[in-house]
Amino acid sequence: MHFKTLLPFALFAASEAQAHVGLEYEVAAAGSGYKATFQVGHGCGPSATRQIGVTVPAGVLEARPMPKPGWSVEIQREKLAQPVSRQGRTVAERVARITWTARTGADALPSDQYDEFVLMAQLPAEPGPLAWPVNQVCEAGRTDWVEVPRPGQSHGDLKNPAPVLELMPAAGGGHKH
Repeated sequence: MHFKTLLPFALFAASEAQAHVGLEYEVAAAGSGYKATFQVGHGCGPSATRQIGVTVPAGVLEARPMPKPGWSVEIQREKLAQPVSRQGRTVAERVARITWTARTGADALPSDQYDEFVLMAQLPAEPGPLAWPVNQVCEAGRTDWVEVPRPGQSHGDLKNPAPVLELMPAAGGGHKH
């Protein structure tokens, strides 16, 4: 079979498998820059999505949202308990939450359509899982994608799993060439 023949099937299968809000790439190097693409595959039942709010994990010091036509962006910041030095400057606060809101009902994401919400982030240097809780508010109802697996529990066991990014040790074990 030809790649072009398989492509529509692969895209359909991927969209059908997307039963929750998830990350396009679920693995990244610790300490790296990361483009977090949150994929929204449906609304709340038949209701259109009018708002997506992403809680930025505590170890992420920098995050910048990508604007979306027809949607406003709100950035909530919080003071750090202890300021940190980063690239020659002192960082005293961080982005704690990013929220995209449809400007009008016509801009809302219909339940039978798919879209992506994107931000750039500087990841923490420590390897391990990093949960990104997401609140999906629809014209009628909401779904909070905030559940994180406990030890011994799989992501698939959860009803409303938060997107999780697995941070891997930096390439080369931290040695610079």
